[in-house]
Amino acid sequence: MIIVLDGPSGSGKSTLAKMLSKVLDIPYFDTGAMYRSFCWFLIDQKVALDDEEKIKMLLDEMNFEIKMDEDEQHYIVNGTDITRKIRNEEVTKNVSKVSAYLFVRKHLVQIQRKLGESKVGIFEGRDMGTVVFPHADIKFFLYADPNIRAIRRFEQLKGNFPLKNFKKDRVLEELLKRDKYDSTREHSPLRQADDAVLIDVSYLTIDQVFSKIKEHIEEKKS
Repeated sequence: MIIVLDGPSGSGKSTLAKMLSKVLDIPYFDTGAMYRSFCWFLIDQKVALDDEEKIKMLLDEMNFEIKMDEDEQHYIVNGTDITRKIRNEEVTKNVSKVSAYLFVRKHLVQIQRKLGESKVGIFEGRDMGTVVFPHADIKFFLYADPNIRAIRRFEQLKGNFPLKNFKKDRVLEELLKRDKYDSTREHSPLRQADDAVLIDVSYLTIDQVFSKIKEHIEEKKS
């Protein structure tokens, strides 16, 4: 069974994918982390993010791995664990630009589909149900009010980088900018698949959302 969770940044996709993975005992894949990892790699290599030719060259130079450690996924690029680094402000600010390149999406979609060849997994991202796995068994699209998502993202950033001085207004500004970029880009824009179950998570706890998702999966399986 392939289950996909799509939605904008801060809608709880990663947390819910992990919870489902444990309950259903099937692997989950944070596809957004793949785009973040490549974005981090470009920044680390000091590549201008509008230099398409150089970016194309570096696609084949990035060796991307996912490793599990005590139920947590770790993202490895060329032997370096960058799990925490890909959540920094610079990557968050630039990942939409990098992921908008068609050649980048084609390359990473190939990897994602290869991960799905076993026909078992939970995939979360922005175009899982529309582009990567249009025939997925079950699709969900999570939505939340931007102000609520910004607060969640702000708290997440503070937890991950306690020594940095983040501003709530700045986090909201960047989130809205990313929403617009993701939903209006030419290739694989963020949108709800026609057959996806829409869940507004704005005023629900993560456990309430999880219960809704789990209930729908059980109904589908039966």
